[in-house]
Amino acid sequence: MSLLDTILEANNGQTVQQLARRFGVSDDQAKAAMREFVPALNAGVKRNVHADNGLSSLLGALGNGQHDRYLDDPKAVEEESTVTDGNAILGHIFGSKDVSRNVAGRAAERTGLDTGILKKMLPVAATMLMGSLRKQSNKQGWQNNAASASGGLSSLLDADGDGSVMDDIWNMAKKLF
Repeated sequence: MSLLDTILEANNGQTVQQLARRFGVSDDQAKAAMREFVPALNAGVKRNVHADNGLSSLLGALGNGQHDRYLDDPKAVEEESTVTDGNAILGHIFGSKDVSRNVAGRAAERTGLDTGILKKMLPVAATMLMGSLRKQSNKQGWQNNAASASGGLSSLLDADGDGSVMDDIWNMAKKLF
């Protein structure tokens, strides 16, 4: 199951429905926003994984964070701490508020939703992405082991696009040690 599917199907769609209610948009508009956000967020995570200590940082965050609650508990969407956590995640993923603004602007162009709403929605989407990654890591058992991460993180780790992550993991492992 893809990261996006995990988010859209969380609690039989109730989490995305709660997201829609929080931001005053329809369920379909919230889904459209997530379809725009997830690939951009995923690309940011992929870039970070390839940075120095990026893989270990991601695995640490997945192992130590309680990110799956953002998908398991639709009410978490309403909590101000979700936005705070989401902004911290965006800081790690994108490194700049300008990138977040650009992602929201691009999503606005493609969905027809107001940029202001999407800027507010993006941190919550970031927490949902981490929740989806956490769920996949729990299923695959790779949150604390870079070698076993190759199965669950293969789409994130294949830096050179050759279809094999082993060379990329080896290069990252060399950087870690």
